[in-house]
Amino acid sequence: MKLTPSAGCGVSFKHSAKKAYTGIFLISGINMSTYVVGDIQGCFEPFQHLLAQVRFNPDKDCLWSTGDLVNRGPQNLETLRWFYTRRDNVNIVLGNHDLHLMAVSAGVRKPSSKDNIHDILEAPDRELLIEWLHHQPLVYHEQDVTLVHAGIPPIWNIEAALSCASEVEIILQSERAIAFFQAMYGNEPSGWEDTLSGMTRLRVITNYLTRMRYCTLDGELDLISKGPEPIPDILGTQKVAPWFSHANRLTKDDTIIFGHWASLEGDTNDPNVIGLDTGCVWGRTLTFYELETGRRISCDCVAS
Repeated sequence: MKLTPSAGCGVSFKHSAKKAYTGIFLISGINMSTYVVGDIQGCFEPFQHLLAQVRFNPDKDCLWSTGDLVNRGPQNLETLRWFYTRRDNVNIVLGNHDLHLMAVSAGVRKPSSKDNIHDILEAPDRELLIEWLHHQPLVYHEQDVTLVHAGIPPIWNIEAALSCASEVEIILQSERAIAFFQAMYGNEPSGWEDTLSGMTRLRVITNYLTRMRYCTLDGELDLISKGPEPIPDILGTQKVAPWFSHANRLTKDDTIIFGHWASLEGDTNDPNVIGLDTGCVWGRTLTFYELETGRRISCDCVAS
């Protein structure tokens, strides 16, 4: 596998090391809070409960989301409408379920037996909501904090991730979005090559940013294992580990907030890597993380 370890998407970037994240997030404004919410997946009532618990004020507070706003939970339309209505006060990144909704809405994919996004597909404001999703990023970066749905492969630094994400974002906002959705699904190629091009390249980027859990140090993906431990020998003799646990990953000194991996229950054993999918849709908890203080706020959920 041919790799360019310092980049991955054709950029050269020197990123200075910094101390472990302390929870201090410098923002303008007085008494302003920035909260990050893990995967909601249509669990609107627990989400509303947490907003009330922290006394969220949309006039001065901000909300970030790790993505997967919808699917599997009971109130997908209400969730998506809430974010759209408050779009000036939120920052979201797209998750795999959000992308799947867009593909189904475009007619490229039929809903699976597990999908329950019919409330959005039948809504009178469906096109408005889906169009808004098309303009959301896969990676968001502000003041040394990076937000992504699944993670960043060990072979990329932050600028490489942003650059790669922008390739997909440009397609999503273009007439080629349908062609992208047609090519988006699949586990192959399972790793990065500098020579990747076209929709194949975009599929690998999307798999890294929205589906990844386990991989090798050189970015070979295990997209089968989903639990807190990988399936043995899933890639033969290649050693896989959680993407964030590779000691030599290029983002080891960066603060990354992610969702997607419910079986971790937020536990990464790394103060710089903040996992926020705590399995609300599976009957566990929904979690907010306050950037200014590092405080976690959770509430119990009911399985959907």
